[in-house]
Amino acid sequence: MDSALKHKKPPYLMLGILFVGAFVAFLNNSLLNVALPSIMIDLEIADYSTVQWLATGYMLVSGILIPASAFLITRFSNRSLVITSLAIFTLGTALAAFAPNFGLLLTGRMVQAAGSSVMGPLLMNVMLVSFPREKRGAAMGIFGLVMITAPAIGPTLSGYIVEHHDWRLLFEMILPLAVISLLLAVWKFRNVMEQNSSATLDYLSLVLSCIGFGGLLYGCSTASSDGWTDPIVLTTLIAGGIALIAFIVRQFKIDEPLLDLHVYKYPMFALASVIAIVNAVAMFSGMILTPAYVQSVRGISPLDSGLMMLPGAIIMGIMSPITGKLFDKFGPRLLSLTGLAITAISTYMLAHLQLDTGYAHIIMIYTLRLFGMSMVMMPIMTNGLNELPNRLNPHGTAVNNTAQQVSGSIGTAILITIMNSVAKTEAESLMSGVDPATITEASTAALTQQSLLAGIQYSFYVALGMNMIALVLALFVKRVDTSSDAVNKIENQSKKPASKPATV
Repeated sequence: MDSALKHKKPPYLMLGILFVGAFVAFLNNSLLNVALPSIMIDLEIADYSTVQWLATGYMLVSGILIPASAFLITRFSNRSLVITSLAIFTLGTALAAFAPNFGLLLTGRMVQAAGSSVMGPLLMNVMLVSFPREKRGAAMGIFGLVMITAPAIGPTLSGYIVEHHDWRLLFEMILPLAVISLLLAVWKFRNVMEQNSSATLDYLSLVLSCIGFGGLLYGCSTASSDGWTDPIVLTTLIAGGIALIAFIVRQFKIDEPLLDLHVYKYPMFALASVIAIVNAVAMFSGMILTPAYVQSVRGISPLDSGLMMLPGAIIMGIMSPITGKLFDKFGPRLLSLTGLAITAISTYMLAHLQLDTGYAHIIMIYTLRLFGMSMVMMPIMTNGLNELPNRLNPHGTAVNNTAQQVSGSIGTAILITIMNSVAKTEAESLMSGVDPATITEASTAALTQQSLLAGIQYSFYVALGMNMIALVLALFVKRVDTSSDAVNKIENQSKKPASKPATV
Protein backbone atom coordinates (compact mmCIF):
# COMPACT_ATOMS: atom_id res chain seq x y z
CA MET A 1 0.00 0.00 0.00
CA ASP A 2 2.85 2.42 0.77
CA SER A 3 4.34 2.15 -2.71
CA ALA A 4 0.96 2.85 -4.27
CA LEU A 5 0.56 5.94 -2.14
CA LYS A 6 3.65 7.51 -3.72
CA HIS A 7 1.63 8.02 -6.91
CA LYS A 8 -1.73 8.75 -5.30
CA LYS A 9 -2.82 12.20 -4.20
CA PRO A 10 -3.89 12.27 -0.53
CA PRO A 11 -7.62 12.99 0.05
CA TYR A 12 -7.09 16.53 1.31
CA LEU A 13 -10.79 17.46 1.40
CA MET A 14 -11.68 14.45 3.54
CA LEU A 15 -8.71 15.12 5.78
CA GLY A 16 -9.93 18.72 6.15
CA ILE A 17 -13.38 17.51 7.21
CA LEU A 18 -11.80 15.19 9.76
CA PHE A 19 -9.49 17.97 10.99
CA VAL A 20 -12.44 20.24 11.78
CA GLY A 21 -14.29 17.41 13.53
CA ALA A 22 -11.24 16.33 15.52
CA PHE A 23 -10.40 19.94 16.44
CA VAL A 24 -13.80 20.63 18.01
CA ALA A 25 -13.67 17.21 19.71
CA PHE A 26 -10.27 17.88 21.32
CA LEU A 27 -11.29 21.47 22.10
CA ASN A 28 -14.33 20.24 24.03
CA ASN A 29 -12.11 18.15 26.26
CA SER A 30 -10.79 21.24 28.10
CA LEU A 31 -13.28 23.92 27.09
CA LEU A 32 -15.61 23.63 30.07
CA ASN A 33 -13.16 23.50 33.00
CA VAL A 34 -12.98 27.27 33.59
CA ALA A 35 -16.76 27.66 33.12
CA LEU A 36 -17.80 25.24 35.88
CA PRO A 37 -18.23 27.91 38.61
CA SER A 38 -20.48 29.98 36.31
CA ILE A 39 -22.57 26.91 35.47
CA MET A 40 -22.95 26.17 39.20
CA ILE A 41 -24.44 29.62 39.79
CA ASP A 42 -26.65 29.64 36.69
CA LEU A 43 -28.12 26.15 37.20
CA GLU A 44 -28.17 26.46 41.02
CA ILE A 45 -25.87 23.52 41.74
CA ALA A 46 -24.76 23.47 45.36
CA ASP A 47 -21.89 20.96 45.21
CA TYR A 48 -18.75 21.48 43.08
CA SER A 49 -18.18 17.71 42.91
CA THR A 50 -21.52 17.46 41.08
CA VAL A 51 -20.75 20.04 38.41
CA GLN A 52 -17.27 18.52 38.02
CA TRP A 53 -18.98 15.58 36.32
CA LEU A 54 -19.30 17.75 33.20
CA ALA A 55 -15.53 17.39 32.82
CA THR A 56 -15.04 13.98 34.47
CA GLY A 57 -17.95 12.38 32.58
CA TYR A 58 -16.63 13.57 29.23
CA MET A 59 -13.21 12.11 30.01
CA LEU A 60 -14.70 8.82 31.23
CA VAL A 61 -16.85 8.22 28.15
CA SER A 62 -13.93 9.05 25.85
CA GLY A 63 -11.56 6.81 27.80
CA ILE A 64 -14.01 3.91 27.67
CA LEU A 65 -14.80 4.17 23.95
CA ILE A 66 -11.31 4.89 22.54
CA PRO A 67 -10.14 1.25 23.05
CA ALA A 68 -13.10 0.14 20.89
CA SER A 69 -12.08 2.51 18.09
CA ALA A 70 -9.75 -0.11 16.58
CA PHE A 71 -12.67 -2.51 16.05
CA LEU A 72 -14.97 0.25 14.74
CA ILE A 73 -12.36 1.50 12.24
CA THR A 74 -11.65 -2.06 11.08
CA ARG A 75 -15.29 -3.17 10.85
CA PHE A 76 -17.13 -0.14 9.43
CA SER A 77 -16.48 2.13 6.46
CA ASN A 78 -14.80 5.48 7.04
CA ARG A 79 -17.79 7.28 5.55
CA SER A 80 -20.43 5.68 7.78
CA LEU A 81 -18.21 6.01 10.85
CA VAL A 82 -17.41 9.71 10.42
CA ILE A 83 -21.03 10.61 9.58
CA THR A 84 -22.34 8.70 12.60
CA SER A 85 -19.71 10.21 14.91
CA LEU A 86 -20.37 13.77 13.74
CA ALA A 87 -24.14 13.27 13.97
CA ILE A 88 -23.86 12.03 17.56
CA PHE A 89 -21.47 14.86 18.46
CA THR A 90 -23.78 17.47 16.88
CA LEU A 91 -26.77 16.09 18.79
CA GLY A 92 -24.84 16.23 22.07
CA THR A 93 -23.69 19.81 21.38
CA ALA A 94 -27.27 20.93 20.67
CA LEU A 95 -28.54 19.24 23.86
CA ALA A 96 -25.85 20.96 25.93
CA ALA A 97 -26.36 24.38 24.32
CA PHE A 98 -30.08 24.50 25.06
CA ALA A 99 -30.18 22.40 28.24
CA PRO A 100 -32.62 23.92 30.78
CA ASN A 101 -31.16 21.92 33.68
CA PHE A 102 -28.02 20.14 34.81
CA GLY A 103 -29.29 16.63 33.98
CA LEU A 104 -29.80 17.43 30.30
CA LEU A 105 -26.52 19.36 30.18
CA LEU A 106 -24.65 16.33 31.54
CA THR A 107 -26.45 14.09 29.05
CA GLY A 108 -25.38 16.40 26.23
CA ARG A 109 -21.75 16.24 27.37
CA MET A 110 -21.85 12.42 27.52
CA VAL A 111 -23.34 12.25 24.01
CA GLN A 112 -20.69 14.70 22.79
CA ALA A 113 -17.95 12.46 24.18
CA ALA A 114 -19.48 9.36 22.56
CA GLY A 115 -19.42 11.08 19.17
CA SER A 116 -15.97 12.62 19.51
CA SER A 117 -14.09 9.60 20.90
CA VAL A 118 -13.49 8.00 17.52
CA MET A 119 -12.65 11.22 15.62
CA GLY A 120 -9.00 11.43 16.70
CA PRO A 121 -8.14 7.75 16.04
CA LEU A 122 -10.03 7.83 12.73
CA LEU A 123 -8.17 10.94 11.55
CA MET A 124 -4.83 9.43 12.50
CA ASN A 125 -5.59 6.19 10.65
CA VAL A 126 -6.77 7.98 7.51
CA MET A 127 -3.53 9.97 7.55
CA LEU A 128 -1.44 6.83 8.00
CA VAL A 129 -2.96 5.21 4.89
CA SER A 130 -2.99 8.46 2.88
CA PHE A 131 0.74 9.20 3.08
CA PRO A 132 3.77 6.93 2.48
CA ARG A 133 5.83 6.22 5.58
CA GLU A 134 8.72 8.45 4.55
CA LYS A 135 6.33 11.44 4.44
CA ARG A 136 4.27 10.67 7.52
CA GLY A 137 6.27 12.99 9.75
CA ALA A 138 4.98 16.15 8.06
CA ALA A 139 1.43 14.74 7.91
CA MET A 140 1.42 13.71 11.56
CA GLY A 141 2.85 17.10 12.46
CA ILE A 142 -0.35 18.64 11.10
CA PHE A 143 -2.32 16.15 13.20
CA GLY A 144 -0.32 17.28 16.23
CA LEU A 145 -1.47 20.81 15.49
CA VAL A 146 -5.02 19.62 16.22
CA MET A 147 -4.29 17.20 19.07
CA ILE A 148 -2.09 19.56 21.08
CA THR A 149 -3.32 23.06 20.22
CA ALA A 150 -7.08 22.51 20.61
CA PRO A 151 -7.03 21.45 24.31
CA ALA A 152 -4.31 24.02 25.04
CA ILE A 153 -6.38 27.01 23.86
CA GLY A 154 -9.55 25.67 25.53
CA PRO A 155 -8.97 27.32 28.96
CA THR A 156 -8.05 30.70 27.40
CA LEU A 157 -11.08 30.74 25.12
CA SER A 158 -13.33 29.55 27.93
CA GLY A 159 -12.01 32.17 30.34
CA TYR A 160 -12.68 34.99 27.88
CA ILE A 161 -16.21 33.81 27.03
CA VAL A 162 -17.21 33.21 30.65
CA GLU A 163 -15.96 36.67 31.66
CA HIS A 164 -17.74 38.54 28.83
CA HIS A 165 -20.61 36.26 27.70
CA ASP A 166 -22.95 33.49 28.84
CA TRP A 167 -21.37 30.04 29.25
CA ARG A 168 -23.83 28.59 26.70
CA LEU A 169 -21.83 30.34 23.98
CA LEU A 170 -19.17 27.65 24.54
CA PHE A 171 -21.57 25.18 22.92
CA GLU A 172 -23.35 27.58 20.59
CA MET A 173 -20.10 28.49 18.79
CA ILE A 174 -19.22 24.79 18.37
CA LEU A 175 -22.64 23.83 16.97
CA PRO A 176 -22.30 25.51 13.52
CA LEU A 177 -18.85 23.94 13.04
CA ALA A 178 -20.25 20.52 13.90
CA VAL A 179 -23.20 20.95 11.52
CA ILE A 180 -20.96 22.14 8.66
CA SER A 181 -18.58 19.22 9.20
CA LEU A 182 -21.51 16.79 9.18
CA LEU A 183 -22.96 18.21 5.95
CA LEU A 184 -19.55 18.14 4.25
CA ALA A 185 -19.03 14.54 5.36
CA VAL A 186 -22.40 13.48 3.91
CA TRP A 187 -21.65 15.32 0.66
CA LYS A 188 -17.98 14.61 0.04
CA PHE A 189 -16.61 11.90 2.31
CA ARG A 190 -15.48 8.66 0.64
CA ASN A 191 -13.84 5.49 1.90
CA VAL A 192 -10.04 5.42 1.84
CA MET A 193 -9.40 2.41 4.09
CA GLU A 194 -10.13 -1.27 3.66
CA GLN A 195 -12.78 -2.81 5.91
CA ASN A 196 -13.05 -6.27 7.35
CA SER A 197 -16.80 -6.91 7.22
CA SER A 198 -16.33 -10.27 8.94
CA ALA A 199 -14.69 -8.78 12.03
CA THR A 200 -16.57 -9.64 15.19
CA LEU A 201 -16.78 -7.84 18.51
CA ASP A 202 -15.77 -9.69 21.63
CA TYR A 203 -18.35 -8.42 24.09
CA LEU A 204 -16.54 -9.71 27.18
CA SER A 205 -13.45 -7.70 26.15
CA LEU A 206 -15.65 -4.64 25.72
CA VAL A 207 -17.14 -5.07 29.20
CA LEU A 208 -13.71 -5.63 30.77
CA SER A 209 -12.39 -2.59 28.89
CA CYS A 210 -15.21 -0.39 30.17
CA ILE A 211 -14.75 -1.54 33.77
CA GLY A 212 -10.95 -1.47 33.62
CA PHE A 213 -10.30 1.86 31.94
CA GLY A 214 -13.45 3.46 33.34
CA GLY A 215 -12.62 2.39 36.89
CA LEU A 216 -9.05 3.64 36.72
CA LEU A 217 -10.02 6.95 35.11
CA TYR A 218 -12.82 7.59 37.59
CA GLY A 219 -10.80 6.49 40.62
CA CYS A 220 -7.82 8.66 39.74
CA SER A 221 -9.89 11.70 38.77
CA THR A 222 -11.71 11.64 42.13
CA ALA A 223 -8.69 10.62 44.23
CA SER A 224 -7.18 14.10 43.91
CA SER A 225 -10.19 15.61 45.70
CA ASP A 226 -11.54 12.75 47.85
CA GLY A 227 -8.23 11.09 48.73
CA TRP A 228 -6.78 7.68 47.86
CA THR A 229 -8.25 6.06 50.98
CA ASP A 230 -11.85 7.01 50.16
CA PRO A 231 -13.91 3.76 49.96
CA ILE A 232 -15.40 4.63 46.57
CA VAL A 233 -12.00 5.57 45.15
CA LEU A 234 -10.41 2.36 46.45
CA THR A 235 -13.26 0.21 45.15
CA THR A 236 -13.17 1.68 41.66
CA LEU A 237 -9.37 1.49 41.46
CA ILE A 238 -9.27 -2.14 42.61
CA ALA A 239 -12.14 -3.15 40.31
CA GLY A 240 -10.54 -1.26 37.44
CA GLY A 241 -7.13 -2.84 38.04
CA ILE A 242 -8.53 -6.40 38.19
CA ALA A 243 -10.67 -5.85 35.08
CA LEU A 244 -7.72 -4.34 33.19
CA ILE A 245 -5.49 -7.35 34.00
CA ALA A 246 -8.26 -9.70 32.85
CA PHE A 247 -8.70 -7.59 29.69
CA ILE A 248 -4.97 -7.77 28.84
CA VAL A 249 -4.83 -11.54 29.40
CA ARG A 250 -7.89 -12.08 27.23
CA GLN A 251 -6.49 -10.01 24.34
CA PHE A 252 -3.60 -12.47 24.01
CA LYS A 253 -5.89 -15.51 24.10
CA ILE A 254 -8.63 -14.73 21.57
CA ASP A 255 -8.42 -14.80 17.76
CA GLU A 256 -9.88 -11.31 17.22
CA PRO A 257 -8.87 -9.09 20.16
CA LEU A 258 -10.66 -5.81 20.78
CA LEU A 259 -7.24 -4.20 21.21
CA ASP A 260 -4.39 -6.17 19.62
CA LEU A 261 -1.58 -5.82 22.16
CA HIS A 262 0.83 -7.65 19.87
CA VAL A 263 1.79 -4.14 18.74
CA TYR A 264 4.14 -4.16 21.73
CA LYS A 265 6.29 -6.86 20.16
CA TYR A 266 7.62 -4.14 17.83
CA PRO A 267 10.46 -2.56 19.86
CA MET A 268 10.33 1.01 18.52
CA PHE A 269 6.56 1.15 18.96
CA ALA A 270 6.87 -0.17 22.53
CA LEU A 271 9.62 2.33 23.36
CA ALA A 272 7.65 5.19 21.77
CA SER A 273 4.58 4.22 23.78
CA VAL A 274 6.49 4.29 27.10
CA ILE A 275 8.10 7.66 26.30
CA ALA A 276 4.73 9.09 25.22
CA ILE A 277 3.11 7.86 28.45
CA VAL A 278 5.79 9.49 30.63
CA ASN A 279 5.60 12.68 28.57
CA ALA A 280 1.80 12.74 28.82
CA VAL A 281 2.03 12.62 32.61
CA ALA A 282 4.45 15.54 32.59
CA MET A 283 2.35 17.55 30.13
CA PHE A 284 -1.02 17.05 31.82
CA SER A 285 0.47 17.70 35.26
CA GLY A 286 1.93 20.99 34.04
CA MET A 287 -1.48 22.03 32.71
CA ILE A 288 -2.90 21.47 36.23
CA LEU A 289 -0.06 22.61 38.50
CA THR A 290 0.72 25.86 36.65
CA PRO A 291 -2.87 27.21 36.87
CA ALA A 292 -2.93 26.15 40.54
CA TYR A 293 0.16 28.27 41.17
CA VAL A 294 -1.05 31.21 39.08
CA GLN A 295 -4.57 31.38 40.54
CA SER A 296 -4.25 30.01 44.08
CA VAL A 297 -0.76 31.23 45.01
CA ARG A 298 -0.51 34.42 42.97
CA GLY A 299 -4.23 35.32 42.91
CA ILE A 300 -4.29 35.97 39.15
CA SER A 301 -7.76 35.84 37.52
CA PRO A 302 -8.84 32.80 35.44
CA LEU A 303 -8.86 34.89 32.26
CA ASP A 304 -5.35 36.23 32.85
CA SER A 305 -4.10 32.76 33.76
CA GLY A 306 -5.63 31.41 30.55
CA LEU A 307 -3.98 34.18 28.54
CA MET A 308 -0.72 33.28 30.23
CA MET A 309 -0.89 29.82 28.64
CA LEU A 310 -1.89 31.05 25.19
CA PRO A 311 1.66 31.83 23.88
CA GLY A 312 2.71 28.26 24.67
CA ALA A 313 -0.31 26.88 22.81
CA ILE A 314 0.48 29.07 19.81
CA ILE A 315 4.13 27.96 19.83
CA MET A 316 3.06 24.30 19.95
CA GLY A 317 0.72 24.89 17.02
CA ILE A 318 3.44 26.55 14.96
CA MET A 319 6.07 23.97 15.85
CA SER A 320 4.01 20.84 15.26
CA PRO A 321 4.12 20.85 11.42
CA ILE A 322 7.72 22.14 11.50
CA THR A 323 8.72 19.31 13.80
CA GLY A 324 7.00 16.86 11.47
CA LYS A 325 9.15 17.98 8.55
CA LEU A 326 12.28 17.89 10.71
CA PHE A 327 11.37 14.32 11.66
CA ASP A 328 11.23 13.28 8.00
CA LYS A 329 14.70 14.76 7.52
CA PHE A 330 16.58 13.95 10.75
CA GLY A 331 14.59 11.17 12.42
CA PRO A 332 13.18 11.00 15.99
CA ARG A 333 16.23 10.71 18.28
CA LEU A 334 17.73 14.19 17.83
CA LEU A 335 14.33 15.86 18.09
CA SER A 336 13.19 13.89 21.13
CA LEU A 337 16.48 14.34 23.01
CA THR A 338 16.47 18.09 22.33
CA GLY A 339 12.80 18.45 23.22
CA LEU A 340 13.06 16.42 26.43
CA ALA A 341 16.18 18.35 27.51
CA ILE A 342 14.32 21.66 27.04
CA THR A 343 11.31 20.23 28.88
CA ALA A 344 13.50 19.11 31.79
CA ILE A 345 15.21 22.52 32.08
CA SER A 346 11.87 24.39 32.03
CA THR A 347 10.34 21.96 34.55
CA TYR A 348 13.30 22.63 36.86
CA MET A 349 12.61 26.36 36.46
CA LEU A 350 8.92 25.80 37.32
CA ALA A 351 10.03 24.00 40.48
CA HIS A 352 11.74 27.26 41.53
CA LEU A 353 8.73 29.57 41.15
CA GLN A 354 8.40 31.97 44.09
CA LEU A 355 5.66 34.12 45.62
CA ASP A 356 6.89 37.14 43.67
CA THR A 357 7.90 35.58 40.33
CA GLY A 358 7.08 38.01 37.52
CA TYR A 359 4.14 37.49 35.15
CA ALA A 360 6.36 37.64 32.03
CA HIS A 361 8.85 35.21 33.58
CA ILE A 362 6.08 32.65 34.20
CA ILE A 363 4.90 32.98 30.59
CA MET A 364 8.47 32.49 29.34
CA ILE A 365 9.02 29.31 31.36
CA TYR A 366 5.65 27.76 30.49
CA THR A 367 6.06 28.61 26.79
CA LEU A 368 9.58 27.13 26.79
CA ARG A 369 8.21 23.93 28.33
CA LEU A 370 5.52 23.52 25.67
CA PHE A 371 8.10 24.32 22.99
CA GLY A 372 10.17 21.39 24.22
CA MET A 373 7.17 19.06 24.35
CA SER A 374 6.19 19.98 20.79
CA MET A 375 9.42 18.33 19.61
CA VAL A 376 8.69 15.01 21.32
CA MET A 377 5.15 13.68 20.98
CA MET A 378 4.52 13.47 17.23
CA PRO A 379 8.03 12.38 16.13
CA ILE A 380 8.16 9.61 18.74
CA MET A 381 4.63 8.37 17.97
CA THR A 382 5.13 8.51 14.19
CA ASN A 383 8.38 6.56 14.40
CA GLY A 384 6.67 3.88 16.46
CA LEU A 385 3.69 3.63 14.10
CA ASN A 386 6.06 3.38 11.12
CA GLU A 387 7.23 0.03 12.47
CA LEU A 388 3.72 -1.47 12.45
CA PRO A 389 2.19 -3.27 9.45
CA ASN A 390 -0.83 -1.44 8.02
CA ARG A 391 -3.33 -3.93 9.45
CA LEU A 392 -2.19 -3.01 12.99
CA ASN A 393 -2.46 0.77 12.51
CA PRO A 394 -5.95 1.02 14.10
CA HIS A 395 -4.75 -0.96 17.12
CA GLY A 396 -1.54 1.06 17.42
CA THR A 397 -3.37 4.39 17.43
CA ALA A 398 -6.00 3.08 19.87
CA VAL A 399 -3.30 1.78 22.23
CA ASN A 400 -1.44 5.11 22.09
CA ASN A 401 -4.55 7.22 22.72
CA THR A 402 -5.80 5.00 25.54
CA ALA A 403 -2.42 4.71 27.25
CA GLN A 404 -1.84 8.46 27.18
CA GLN A 405 -5.31 9.31 28.47
CA VAL A 406 -5.16 6.80 31.33
CA SER A 407 -1.56 7.63 32.26
CA GLY A 408 -2.27 11.37 32.08
CA SER A 409 -5.20 10.92 34.47
CA ILE A 410 -3.26 8.70 36.88
CA GLY A 411 -0.15 10.87 36.81
CA THR A 412 -2.10 14.08 37.35
CA ALA A 413 -3.98 12.56 40.29
CA ILE A 414 -0.73 11.35 41.88
CA LEU A 415 1.00 14.73 41.47
CA ILE A 416 -2.01 16.61 42.86
CA THR A 417 -2.04 14.22 45.83
CA ILE A 418 1.68 14.87 46.37
CA MET A 419 1.05 18.61 46.13
CA ASN A 420 -1.74 18.48 48.73
CA SER A 421 0.24 16.21 51.05
CA VAL A 422 3.37 18.38 50.97
CA ALA A 423 1.27 21.54 51.35
CA LYS A 424 -0.42 20.08 54.43
CA THR A 425 2.91 19.04 55.98
CA GLU A 426 4.41 22.47 55.24
CA ALA A 427 1.40 24.22 56.78
CA GLU A 428 1.68 22.15 59.95
CA SER A 429 5.41 22.91 60.12
CA LEU A 430 4.85 26.66 59.72
CA MET A 431 2.10 26.64 62.36
CA SER A 432 4.08 24.65 64.92
CA GLY A 433 5.91 27.63 66.38
CA VAL A 434 3.14 30.22 66.02
CA ASP A 435 1.04 31.50 68.91
CA PRO A 436 -2.66 30.91 67.97
CA ALA A 437 -3.55 34.26 69.51
CA THR A 438 -1.43 36.08 66.95
CA ILE A 439 -3.01 34.44 63.91
CA THR A 440 -5.00 36.81 61.70
CA GLU A 441 -6.91 36.35 58.46
CA ALA A 442 -4.02 37.89 56.53
CA SER A 443 -1.42 35.63 58.15
CA THR A 444 -3.58 32.57 57.47
CA ALA A 445 -3.82 33.51 53.78
CA ALA A 446 -0.05 34.02 53.60
CA LEU A 447 0.55 30.66 55.29
CA THR A 448 -1.79 28.94 52.82
CA GLN A 449 0.05 30.52 49.90
CA GLN A 450 3.46 29.51 51.22
CA SER A 451 2.45 25.92 51.95
CA LEU A 452 0.72 25.47 48.58
CA LEU A 453 3.78 26.86 46.83
CA ALA A 454 5.92 24.26 48.59
CA GLY A 455 3.56 21.51 47.40
CA ILE A 456 3.64 22.77 43.81
CA GLN A 457 7.45 23.04 43.82
CA TYR A 458 7.82 19.48 45.12
CA SER A 459 5.36 18.14 42.53
CA PHE A 460 7.32 19.79 39.73
CA TYR A 461 10.45 18.05 41.03
CA VAL A 462 8.61 14.73 40.69
CA ALA A 463 7.58 15.74 37.14
CA LEU A 464 11.25 16.55 36.48
CA GLY A 465 12.17 13.01 37.51
CA MET A 466 9.66 11.69 34.97
CA ASN A 467 11.18 13.93 32.30
CA MET A 468 14.62 12.50 33.06
CA ILE A 469 13.31 8.94 32.68
CA ALA A 470 11.91 9.81 29.25
CA LEU A 471 15.21 11.51 28.34
CA VAL A 472 17.20 8.37 29.16
CA LEU A 473 14.76 6.18 27.19
CA ALA A 474 15.06 8.50 24.18
CA LEU A 475 18.75 7.54 23.92
CA PHE A 476 17.63 4.10 22.70
CA VAL A 477 15.31 5.39 19.97
CA LYS A 478 16.28 4.32 16.45
CA ARG A 479 14.83 5.59 13.21
CA VAL A 480 12.56 3.01 11.58
CA ASP A 481 13.63 2.16 8.03
CA THR A 482 10.89 3.35 5.63
CA SER A 483 12.49 2.17 2.39
CA SER A 484 10.36 0.07 0.04
CA ASP A 485 12.24 -3.13 0.89
CA ALA A 486 11.87 -2.56 4.64
CA VAL A 487 8.15 -1.75 4.33
CA ASN A 488 7.52 -4.83 2.21
CA LYS A 489 9.38 -6.94 4.77
CA ILE A 490 7.18 -5.57 7.58
CA GLU A 491 4.01 -6.27 5.61
CA ASN A 492 5.11 -9.77 4.53
CA GLN A 493 6.13 -10.79 8.03
CA SER A 494 2.78 -9.69 9.40
CA LYS A 495 1.01 -11.97 6.90
CA LYS A 496 2.95 -15.10 7.85
CA PRO A 497 0.67 -17.68 9.45
CA ALA A 498 1.29 -17.88 13.15
CA SER A 499 0.36 -20.61 15.57
CA LYS A 500 -3.30 -20.31 16.39
CA PRO A 501 -3.78 -18.79 19.84
CA ALA A 502 -5.81 -20.59 22.42
CA THR A 503 -9.41 -19.51 22.76
CA VAL A 504 -11.52 -19.24 25.84
